[in-house]
Amino acid sequence: MSCQKFKELLAGLQDGELEESQRLEVETHLKRCADCREELARLEKVKEVTGKVQYNDLPLEVWDSYWQSLYRRVERGASWVLISLGAALLLGTGLFYLVRDFFMDSAIAIIPKVGVGALIVGGSFLLVSVARERLFAYNRDRYKEVIR
Repeated sequence: MSCQKFKELLAGLQDGELEESQRLEVETHLKRCADCREELARLEKVKEVTGKVQYNDLPLEVWDSYWQSLYRRVERGASWVLISLGAALLLGTGLFYLVRDFFMDSAIAIIPKVGVGALIVGGSFLLVSVARERLFAYNRDRYKEVIR
């Protein structure tokens, strides 16, 4: 192998990603080649420096102003209204077609209609129950005023 081929394998050696035969071959080459040893030393320095790099978190004051901003609250509120409206329209359309095409079809026996109806009513009750429970818990959450 030429030095270029060995230089391409140095990062793999450094990260422990080489097969045993490749690792031994590169280590043997490194004993004879000062150029490749220098390249490996540079790679190790880069790995050391980049390993210490950390992103600075935003100061708490910036996050506080963000969470308290009127724009953020309006933006979130409008988003939830639009999502709720879209979901209600899709659900209403789906229920309309379900009633029209399934429940009004005289070719379908009564037992599947009762089964599907029971699933829909039971699922609706369960959804409302879970939503009420979550709202109850949210309104009594002692930690909702904790700054994020």
